[in-house]
Amino acid sequence: MIEVQQLGKDVPSGDDVLTILHDISFGVKRGDAAAIVGASGSGKSTLLGLMAGLDLPSRGRVRIDGQDLGELDEDHRAELRGRALGFVFQSFQLLPALTALENVMLPLELGGRADAREQAAAMLARVGLAHRFGHYPKHLSGGEQQRVALARAFAVKPKLLLADEPTGNLDAATGAQIIDLMFGMNAEQGTTLILVTHDEALARRCGRTLHLSAGRLT
Repeated sequence: MIEVQQLGKDVPSGDDVLTILHDISFGVKRGDAAAIVGASGSGKSTLLGLMAGLDLPSRGRVRIDGQDLGELDEDHRAELRGRALGFVFQSFQLLPALTALENVMLPLELGGRADAREQAAAMLARVGLAHRFGHYPKHLSGGEQQRVALARAFAVKPKLLLADEPTGNLDAATGAQIIDLMFGMNAEQGTTLILVTHDEALARRCGRTLHLSAGRLT
């Protein structure tokens, strides 16, 4: 489903260049789940952003479902994300001026779905928030906001879901509920999961774990 080949990322640092990622190579098959673990500053979130096409590598390539992201311009990468990718952020990234229902509807509407409202309502019900459709993010708990974020990510039935510390801002009990929900929805849809996490329980639920240290797979 996704193939990463000799991926590297450099950024300017004063008069020098700082290498954040060094020759990263791996692949994840359709329907599999992989965890990326490592200390803070090891390059995990940078790697996830490159895999999503939110940033471009200094060298190497990322292929999603056979498509080389480096061959696409920004508009076509955005189109691919809208069609094939879901993304779950540690900080939820819900739009504060939209209700829970409207947040989940947004990617469906951008994809031209005429049944966006019905699909969004069904997904919110699936994550246990049928009673919170009209609530704004500021009126939702952290766990509820992450449920909305999961519903939004899964609403488009993505082939690949990328999650950056999806339980990082949640207490242990709520985090465990989110993990169960995420893997339950993954099993229903056959989505490929790649998760950046410090959560050992979450990493153990994945079929494989990739260890990143100082920008290198160890």
